[in-house]
Amino acid sequence: MSRPNTALLAAALTLALGMASPSAQAASAPRPDPYPSTYQVIASPAVLLQGATVLTGTGERMEGADVLMVEGRIAGVGVNLSVPANTTVVDGRGKWVTPGIIDVHSHLGVYPSPGVRAHSDGNEMTAPVTAAVWAEHSVWPQDPGFNAARAGGITSLQILPGSANLIGGRGVTLKNVPAVSYQAMKFPGAPWGLKMACGENPKRVYGDKGGPATRMGNVAGYRAAFIEAAEYLKKNGSGNDSTSKKRRWGKQAEGEGESAGKQDLKLETLAGAINGDIRVHIHCYRADEMATMLDLADEFGFRIAAFHHGVEAYKIADKLARSGTCAALWSDWWGFKLEAFDGIQENIALVDRQPGSCAILHSDSADDIQRLNQEAAKVMAHAQLAGIEIAPERAILWLTANPAKSMGIADQTGTLEVGKMADVVLWSGNPFSVYAKAEQVYVDGARVHDINDPSRRATSDFMLGQPATTGGAL
Repeated sequence: MSRPNTALLAAALTLALGMASPSAQAASAPRPDPYPSTYQVIASPAVLLQGATVLTGTGERMEGADVLMVEGRIAGVGVNLSVPANTTVVDGRGKWVTPGIIDVHSHLGVYPSPGVRAHSDGNEMTAPVTAAVWAEHSVWPQDPGFNAARAGGITSLQILPGSANLIGGRGVTLKNVPAVSYQAMKFPGAPWGLKMACGENPKRVYGDKGGPATRMGNVAGYRAAFIEAAEYLKKNGSGNDSTSKKRRWGKQAEGEGESAGKQDLKLETLAGAINGDIRVHIHCYRADEMATMLDLADEFGFRIAAFHHGVEAYKIADKLARSGTCAALWSDWWGFKLEAFDGIQENIALVDRQPGSCAILHSDSADDIQRLNQEAAKVMAHAQLAGIEIAPERAILWLTANPAKSMGIADQTGTLEVGKMADVVLWSGNPFSVYAKAEQVYVDGARVHDINDPSRRATSDFMLGQPATTGGAL
């Protein structure tokens, strides 16, 4: 008779009693992502979109071309591609094909539509710096806005917390697929974003609540927070060499090293921004404030992935291009508050013409996210009036490749290149026409929206039994 394995017995007893063993305690320690993606590619047959005008998102336009999607990836882009067996062939003649549209600035799920107070979870307005909060923990996947956005060709989007705070918290990147949990939408491997805000919002919200009450108070607040984070990072290592304790707090679950102390959710996020693990996105309208924030980034050694809403970006377009900072902008929103006073409709076009630029068209709207292609068309039209001709193959970068770049997912999506995720839109015509509609939308090669097939148009559980249940663009 063999002797019982006491370790196994102890483990079994621990599980039976629901007690935490040392290994279980370690598993409950902070990890790099304690709320990991559970996204699964929807199984689908190979699809060939045949004979269309194709904008690849790399600056190229192809006529009478095909796009082949196999096992969730782009398998070919070109003319007269061979058709593998068991491939669904879609006649694309007279139609256009683009990469799926990506919105770098959305509040879907955290400010759902219908917008009622009970669903208002996008601004943690309890302190000027709330870097500890994560937008994903507010995302309501049943927001009907996700389905409406999909009908407009949106295949990926970054959900950000609101702009009430100097530092509002982490944003999350989602694949726009129907799901019960946000984890099932979470873009695999996408870095988090850090939402910050300049100017009027923070001082308006906190001016009567202990400050900041001025723009100089805003900057003092950013600096104080990053000074604290730099110290936290110093205690945990800079991450610049092989002996570094970089993200040591995140290694505890793996049994590596010692912590420099209690995990601090706020400082962990800010340290991640300094490290470059978390991409910094800043709501900032005025050119002078954007210049200040670029200096702030230099002071603490982080990079700004993108300024959002920068209505004065055209004034510093050269500076933005030199610093490698994207500008996520509207086509024609300005003048709704003083810091948004000096906007022009050629803003994106002027930012885009700089060598090395990264112009993005964003929504910040549950309505405009459904028509970002038409918003881009507005810019093209106003640029033309100013003598700037912008071709469709250039404008599509504002909606696909450039937002992907700012979000750190450009190696996976944003362009129609072999090996990338098959996030694709088949348009009824030129996507920059007011008459164009997204006929078919594919995410990882799966047809998740079809304007002609109701069975391919998801309906939120929230909308069941409601008068408007088509799930189409509003």
